[in-house]
Amino acid sequence: MRAVVFEQFGEPAAVREVPDPEPAGHGVVVRVEATGLCRSDWHGWMGHDPDITLPHVPGHELAGVVEAVGARVTGWRPGDRVTVPFVCACGSCPSCAAGDQQVCERQTQPGFHHWGSFAQYVALDHADVNLVAIPDGMTYATAAALGCRFATAFRAVVQQGRVAAGEWVAAASGARVVAVDVEPQALELAREFGAAQCLDASRTPDTAQALRELTGGGAHLSLDALGSPATCAASVGCLRRRGRHVQVGLLPSPDGTTPVPLARATALELELLGSHGMAAHAYPGMLELVASGVLRPDRLVTRTIPLDAAPQALAAMGTAPGAGVTVVEPWR
Repeated sequence: MRAVVFEQFGEPAAVREVPDPEPAGHGVVVRVEATGLCRSDWHGWMGHDPDITLPHVPGHELAGVVEAVGARVTGWRPGDRVTVPFVCACGSCPSCAAGDQQVCERQTQPGFHHWGSFAQYVALDHADVNLVAIPDGMTYATAAALGCRFATAFRAVVQQGRVAAGEWVAAASGARVVAVDVEPQALELAREFGAAQCLDASRTPDTAQALRELTGGGAHLSLDALGSPATCAASVGCLRRRGRHVQVGLLPSPDGTTPVPLARATALELELLGSHGMAAHAYPGMLELVASGVLRPDRLVTRTIPLDAAPQALAAMGTAPGAGVTVVEPWR
């Protein structure tokens, strides 16, 4: 099969022929029809993830068709249209038993723990626990866009963040949104999706103070979806008393730690939460909102590219991540 492979961290990746994967007894092989290009893929390429061994094939937001099925898989068969959370759970550890597959103690992640979906085929573990059927009428590109960023953000807002109507955060849940970015196109997308206010951080000397003024005292809930010391600090700094910060974006740093304004968290009794994907069993509620038109992940897909364009697009994520979701179509 053809796949995007990198031999060294931070060095150019290339498309080349590699062996087709085989399914584990509990797993499947999926023919990849679409896979999202995520900043997490860039972090992996840069060497920020300790689970990656070289050479490596990135990619973890995917949708496609089941091609081969392991001997112990009971719920899926070749030809099924599927997607999958980026966290593939084991299904048997204490966290999985509690329904918290997104923090499975023996999780595997395509594109990190093993070769991923920037390829024509990808192997996925514990299929009966992790696969999600793609609804009729949903395109592969839309389904791929759900797997990491969209599902993680959905859970961060609705479940972890416990957003309520009237609060300053997510329009689809009845709240008021202030969107913060440095890219005009990203802010325009936020307006289209119902943001009440949009703030260009590149033109704002103190983002946290500006947000407190816009929201009349501070946000009830704030998400750092990028993952940098500056955006994390601004997210915590913009909250009102007893507000909630959810960290979605990865926060790599040279010494493994990131400064967080804990003095403010203590003084204002803030909640600091993480959000690490969403378990497959939680997808139906999100998919119902997509089917009803309340959520429109299809409108977030702003570009589709062939596999040969993926290496350059991956490298560009560090300096020009762009707006919306770029989807790679490996069959092109």
